[in-house]
Amino acid sequence: MSEEKYDLVVIGSGPGGYVASIVAAQKGMKVASIEKRTTLGGTCLNVGCIPSKAMLHASEQYENAVKLNGNKEWGITCKDVKLDLTKLLKKKSGIVDELTKGIDFLYKKNKVTKYIGTAKFITANSIEITGDNTRNLIHAENIIIATGSEATHLPNINIDEKKIVTSTGALELKEVPKKMIVIGAGIIGLEMGTVWRRLGSDVEVIEYLPRILPGMDNEVAEKFMKILEKQGLNFKLGQAVESSKIVENKVVLSIRNVTKENTYEIDADVVLVAVGRKPNTHGLGLKDLNIDIDKHGFIKTNNHFQTSINNIYAIGDVIKGPMLAHKAEEDGVAAVEIINGEAGHVDYNLVPGIIYTAPEVAVIGKTEEELKEEGIEFNKGVFPLSANSRAKAISHTDGMVKILSDKSTDKILGAHMIGHEAGTVIHELSIAMGFGASSEDVARICHGHPTVNEAVKEAALATYSKAIHF
Repeated sequence: MSEEKYDLVVIGSGPGGYVASIVAAQKGMKVASIEKRTTLGGTCLNVGCIPSKAMLHASEQYENAVKLNGNKEWGITCKDVKLDLTKLLKKKSGIVDELTKGIDFLYKKNKVTKYIGTAKFITANSIEITGDNTRNLIHAENIIIATGSEATHLPNINIDEKKIVTSTGALELKEVPKKMIVIGAGIIGLEMGTVWRRLGSDVEVIEYLPRILPGMDNEVAEKFMKILEKQGLNFKLGQAVESSKIVENKVVLSIRNVTKENTYEIDADVVLVAVGRKPNTHGLGLKDLNIDIDKHGFIKTNNHFQTSINNIYAIGDVIKGPMLAHKAEEDGVAAVEIINGEAGHVDYNLVPGIIYTAPEVAVIGKTEEELKEEGIEFNKGVFPLSANSRAKAISHTDGMVKILSDKSTDKILGAHMIGHEAGTVIHELSIAMGFGASSEDVARICHGHPTVNEAVKEAALATYSKAIHF
C-alpha cells in the first residue's frame, strides 16, 4: 500500500481536474490525480461534450446528404444515402479514445501521477484510493475536489439506459428509434433531440416550464424554438411527467398539463431524461470532515475556491456557477494560481454558453430580462442573418445577433446569437467584453467581407446608431 506525499492532489480528471493537475505540475508541484473511470477526461470527454459533438456533426452531415437527394437547387445530387449507425458510433468512440489517450500523454509529459480508483477523505490531508484490487493512502498539502456532476433523475422514472436513458445512454443507442420523447428543453435535451431527429426519429420535447432554454434570453429562446419546430421537433410546454411504465416494448409516460391539471398518456420507443445535472460528491466523505454543502448539494467555497477547510478547494460543477466544461477549466487554473500564491480569478459573467445544434446558439453576459430586473437602462441592437451576405451564400440565414449595451456608457453588457458557427463567432464579443469595449468600439473595427462576423458589426451599429445593411 502506497503512502506517497504530494504538494497537490486533484480528485477527478474532467476538464477542471486534468487542467488543474497539468498547470500545477507545470508550476513545479508534485501532483497526483485520482480518477474513478479507467480513462481520463471525466464526463465531458467520455460521455458528454465530445461524443455528443461528434454525433451532432455526423447527424448534420447525414441530414444534408439526405436533403440533397431530393433538392437539386445547388446542382448536387446524392443517391442511395444510407446510415450505418454502427460505424457512426465506432467513429465517435474512436475520437473519444484518441483524446483520452492525449490527456494520458500530457500527464506523463508533465509528471502527474495517476491513480485509478474511488477517493475518500480520511483526514483533511489524506485520501484513501480504492481500486479493483488495490488500496492506497496518499497525503497532500492541498487538495482540489473536481468530481463534476451527474444527471438529475425524476421520481417514478426508472432509468435503465436502454429504453429510458440519460445523455449517456442516448449516445449509445443501437438503432434509430421511431419515436423519441425528450424530457427537458434545456441544452442537453435539445442537442440530443436534434441528433436523433436528423437520423430519422420522430422527436417530441416535453418541458415543465412554459418556454424552452430556461435562464437564457427570452427573445432568443422564442426565435430558436420556431427554428427547431420548422426543422421537425415537436414541443409540449407546461407539461409535467408523473410516471413511466414499459408496455409491449414501448415506454408509456403519464403526463400532467400544469395549467389545466388534466392527465394523459403518450408513448415512445425511447425516452431521454434531460432535466439538468447535480453535483457529484457522494462517497467522498465530506460530511465526516464537516465540509459545508448547500441544500442543492453544491460545495460552499469562498472567492479563492476554498471550502470550509482551508487546504481543501473545490472547482467546476461541484460549486456554484455555470455547469460548463470551459468554466471548470478556468476554475482549475485560477485555483492552482491561488494555491501557488498568485492572483487567480474567474469572471462568471464572461463565460459563454453554447448550444451546438444547427444553427448554434451562443450567449454571454446579461439577458434583457436580467437587465430589466436589475434596473439597468440599456440599448439593444439586433441584426438578422437573413441580411448577411455570407449567411445567404451558404444557405444558413436562420438566426440573428443581438447586443445589449449600457444606455449611458455604451459598454457591452450582453450578447446573444443564433446562427451558423455562433459558438465560434461569440468569442469576438467575449474578448470585447473582457476589455470593457463599447458597442461603438466593435462597430468601428473593420470586419472581413463576406463573413458571418459582419452581423456582429451590424448589431453593434444598431445598438448605438443604425445598421447599414438592414
